[in-house]
Amino acid sequence: MRNGSALLFGTFLLIGLAPSTRAQSLVSGFMAGKGHGSIVLSGTTENYDDVYLAPEKIEGVPIFREVRVNSLNLYGTYGLSDKIDVIVSLPYIESKGKANAGVIADLSSTNPAGGYTNVRRGLQDITGILKFKSYSVELGSSILDLLGVVSVSTPVSNYQTNSGYGYIIAIGNRATKYSTAGVLHLKTSSGIFATGQVGYSLRTGPVPNALIGEAKIGYAGPKTYIEGFASFQESNGGIDISEAGFTGLFPSTRVNYIRLGASVYRPIAKGIGVVLGANTYVAGRNIGKATGYSAGVSYNF
Repeated sequence: MRNGSALLFGTFLLIGLAPSTRAQSLVSGFMAGKGHGSIVLSGTTENYDDVYLAPEKIEGVPIFREVRVNSLNLYGTYGLSDKIDVIVSLPYIESKGKANAGVIADLSSTNPAGGYTNVRRGLQDITGILKFKSYSVELGSSILDLLGVVSVSTPVSNYQTNSGYGYIIAIGNRATKYSTAGVLHLKTSSGIFATGQVGYSLRTGPVPNALIGEAKIGYAGPKTYIEGFASFQESNGGIDISEAGFTGLFPSTRVNYIRLGASVYRPIAKGIGVVLGANTYVAGRNIGKATGYSAGVSYNF
């Protein structure tokens, strides 16, 4: 079934991007198969005007009333063998804050060197992933796979993350991240599947390390791939934006979240397909209450 849509569709996900975190996993439970893979170009738009602080949600974004984040992501996966995949992802992000003209003028006058802007854009972090299937067992008509994942993510442009509330719209946290995860993937003969993964991410600089995870359930059929997901992050350390002693350095904050979403894929021609998705934060700490929508085009080979 290597050339079937279930295996090809399941090798990629649309990526929802927030300014300082990637909130949806780049890894699925399906393997591409030796010599097979996907190239995906996707776009995402997210918007938020409320913020999860500690201990509660507040209306309005500090400095900015509202923040919109638009991104383009180039993603590719390739099967080195039936049990080993390589994955690469590179996003371009534009983050824009809306503020009153008087606020912008006041902030600009106090930053004569040009340190203030309400728009930040550029290439963010390139991510390389190695995914491998370590164990597989048949359970009646279903198959349970155990996979391992290791990844490295690092900035590819000189985007800024200096101290100050103007940097709440920074496009990233300029940390190099080393992550590992274990994945359990159950697929049934009817096309229904369930995937769970949990891992840990080590970050450089002031960015706190974090426990990360995701659960998915969906259907991978001959003509349709549908999934729903719930992802989370729990930071190990960090400081709250509302905490005494916070200096305005947002990469050092304790960023926790729970995010829900769904996506659907449909082929439109041989090897070509389109994918649509939506996602939203339902709980968090030191992060915008963003809702995002995505669309992309994939080439599967």
